[in-house]
Amino acid sequence: MKFEDLSTVNALLNLISFLLLLVGYRHIKAGRREHHKKFMIAAFLTSGAFLVSYLVYHANVGSVPFRGDGWSRIIYFIVLISHIVLAVVIVPMVMITLYRGVKGKFDLHKTIAKKTFPIWVYVSITGVVVFLMLYHIF
Repeated sequence: MKFEDLSTVNALLNLISFLLLLVGYRHIKAGRREHHKKFMIAAFLTSGAFLVSYLVYHANVGSVPFRGDGWSRIIYFIVLISHIVLAVVIVPMVMITLYRGVKGKFDLHKTIAKKTFPIWVYVSITGVVVFLMLYHIF
C-alpha cells in the first residue's frame, strides 16, 4: 500500500464511523444501553484510527489541491472549512461524552451527547463528501 492509498482508507473509516454512530443512536433510542455503548466505543476507535491515518497521510503526501471551479469550488470550500472547524471542536466533546457515559454519569452524558452526536455525524459524513469531491468528482 502506498501513502496515497490512505485517502481511501480515511474515507472508509469516516463512513464506518458514520454508520456506527447511526446504529449506536438507534440502540439507545430502543433502550439497549449496552449495545449503544459498544457501538459508540467502536465509533470512537474508528475515528481514532482515522485520525492516525489522516496524520500519516498528510505527513507523507501533503496537501492535494481541489481541481473544480465555479460553484463546485465554493461548495467544496464551505464543506471543507465547516468540516475542519467542527472536527477540531468535536474531539474534546467526544472525549467528555464518552467519559461521562463510561463512568455512568448518564444525565450529564445525555446533555452533552445531544450536542456531540449531530456534530460527530456531520464531521464523519462530510469527511466522505470532501474525499469524493477531491478525488472522484472533479
